[in-house]
Amino acid sequence: MPAGLVISAPASGVGKTTLTLALARAWRNRGLRVQCFKSGPDYIDPAFHAAATGRASVNVDSWAMDRASIAHLISRGTDADIVLTEGSMGLFDGVATRGVSGTGATADIAEMLGWPVVLVIDPSGQAQTAAAIAAGLRDYRPGVRLAGVVLNRVASPRHEDLVRRALNDVGIAVFGALPRHAEISLPKRHLGLVQAEEQAEIGKLIDEAARFVSGHVDLDAVLRAAAAWSVQPATNGLSVTPPGQRIALARDAAFSFVYPHMLEAWRAAGAEISTFSPLADEAPDANADVCWLPGGYPELHAGKIAANARFRSGLRAFAETRPVHGECGGYMVLGTALTDADGLRHEMTGLLGLETSFAKRRMHLGYRLAALAAPMPGHQVGARLRGHEFHYSTIVAQPDTPLAVVHDATGAVIAETGSRRDHATGTFFHLIAEDR
Repeated sequence: MPAGLVISAPASGVGKTTLTLALARAWRNRGLRVQCFKSGPDYIDPAFHAAATGRASVNVDSWAMDRASIAHLISRGTDADIVLTEGSMGLFDGVATRGVSGTGATADIAEMLGWPVVLVIDPSGQAQTAAAIAAGLRDYRPGVRLAGVVLNRVASPRHEDLVRRALNDVGIAVFGALPRHAEISLPKRHLGLVQAEEQAEIGKLIDEAARFVSGHVDLDAVLRAAAAWSVQPATNGLSVTPPGQRIALARDAAFSFVYPHMLEAWRAAGAEISTFSPLADEAPDANADVCWLPGGYPELHAGKIAANARFRSGLRAFAETRPVHGECGGYMVLGTALTDADGLRHEMTGLLGLETSFAKRRMHLGYRLAALAAPMPGHQVGARLRGHEFHYSTIVAQPDTPLAVVHDATGAVIAETGSRRDHATGTFFHLIAEDR
């Protein structure tokens, strides 16, 4: 019978991903089958999970998904020995207005599945106050159980002792304490961690994290704290409509932000996916019915994309007769031009009139509920789609027909509508689920 745990923290940047990867690899090295999940809309962490465990990881999201969909996704852990769900932001951080089955908070998933929470606490700049924070998180929501904490970045043995004593006084178990260790720091950029596939040494880094954490954390105690889980395999899959029968999917370092569960759902519905690399100057498969450009980091490769004539001409030829859709970064590449952070303007494919700029960065972040005002691949007018937007680009021009009426998580209408021209469509939000 598998057992489940949730790895969370009071805030972002405390060390959730590092601890999750280290535990996963350490237990895998012991011969255990480890399955990871990611709570919330994150495209990057699941690839790190897969590198640590050798098993695909997917997102579970209480704002965008119903309980049946979450149960279906979680059921892939039925044959595992231990299941780890890595949280996002702080344990209770979500949106103000409830979505399909929750607010998007990690606590929703912990309570829904009945899995205890291991908190990562960074007591930098404090000591006994860390215990007050942990106790507050423990007591904030009765349905969420705290298994214990792992301290991260402790300054000295004396510092560790002060924090441990305070946590013991409030009845919270300490599974271990990690001193600062630069060798296990994961490199970051403006949208989060540098992707796992871009790091040639990712395996060695995870091994070092596992070695380090194994020397400072009681792995057996953490394992014993996990809750036994007698899940029944889900009989129904995700209710997702593929954008076509044969899908040409852009896939490389510039186009990699696509949720794994979406690709699995497309395949489960009978769709075939062929990948191509715009950075390698490849065109979409001429036999495909639809082309899909996911998000990623086109702003870091804008010059190369602009210079790759075969990709640009092949995509334009494809779009003359068949639909092409872009999400976020893919949407920008379907546009007329992209200005990078240095102020250099790069010509894009011109299938849409959208022009974007990173010269003056402005963060756009949040859940999105879109009602389509025009059709897009796989969805007709009136379809309601749930997604998430996260980027730093600014719209300079958007002269095309709006694709949707888009609301944020509170129900407020936002200005960004996506757009449509001929066979090309695009949105700044990434699709997570259909709203039924």
